[in-house]
Amino acid sequence: MDILVSGSMAYDRIMNFNGRFSDHILPDQLDNISISLLVDSLTEHIGGTAGNIAYSLSLLGEKPRILAAMGRDYHQYFEWLDRCGISTDDIRIVEDELTAGAYITTDLNSNQFTGFNPGAMKHQAGFSYDGVNASDTMAIVGPGNLADMMEFTARNNELGIFSIFDPGQSLPIWEPEALSRCIGQSDMLICNEYELGMISNSTGLSQGELAGMVEHLVVTLGAEGAEFHSRGASERVPVVPADAVDPTGAGDAFRGGLIKGLAHGLGIKRAVEMGAVCGYYVVQVNGTQTYRYTQAEYDAKLRECFGE
Repeated sequence: MDILVSGSMAYDRIMNFNGRFSDHILPDQLDNISISLLVDSLTEHIGGTAGNIAYSLSLLGEKPRILAAMGRDYHQYFEWLDRCGISTDDIRIVEDELTAGAYITTDLNSNQFTGFNPGAMKHQAGFSYDGVNASDTMAIVGPGNLADMMEFTARNNELGIFSIFDPGQSLPIWEPEALSRCIGQSDMLICNEYELGMISNSTGLSQGELAGMVEHLVVTLGAEGAEFHSRGASERVPVVPADAVDPTGAGDAFRGGLIKGLAHGLGIKRAVEMGAVCGYYVVQVNGTQTYRYTQAEYDAKLRECFGE
């Protein structure tokens, strides 16, 4: 099955400051701040929702297509995708922009300053559906370029492609009417518990009303696992216990397992369980595409936690 993954492609640059921001901020000079910090480390991770989900799917043997835009600094990311067996054919390169990037500085109290440059994400991916076999395709529309999110959702609906709407971090910039329309044009809405509240506040729709607009509503609950609502029925799937190091990327890994299950015709419960096992692996390492497992290891963990 063809799996179309749209959303952001980004570099995360993480710096650690061996001090406390509060020691460098003068309370009586808040309207005239000029701070220079000497950081003691800098690490760079490749990420973005589309890249993270595609990586999760690649570990499960799938060949997803990434629909996104990247900047002139794409080379390192493309080399990585090539090593993972993930096609770059559908990624647009915008030569006069840099790839989207997050610049995060963390102090000793775990306070953070974050700057985000959307860069090439300001531009649409320019993907054409010519040649797409709708009956053998599914899609996830993740947080990225807003025009792409609306266009892909509408096009998937028009062609009859099973489409998952995953607004995530893009929620603050959505107009209520457009957000409601995209949900209604999708087969599944996936979000975390906080995002569900944001969606309800924006659209004025209750959880029950939102669940009634789609075939499946999947809500991730962090350490409490995930729950799904399908055709009036609801069920919770527990998290797979892990020695967590960094929760970043767990939601994207979860989506990879979920999509894998759905693409192979498994029921929604089994698909959510598969997502939970993917999340188990990513939280045990730093970075969103640094975890590994073999198919045999994954299958054994799935059986151990959720049976055959």
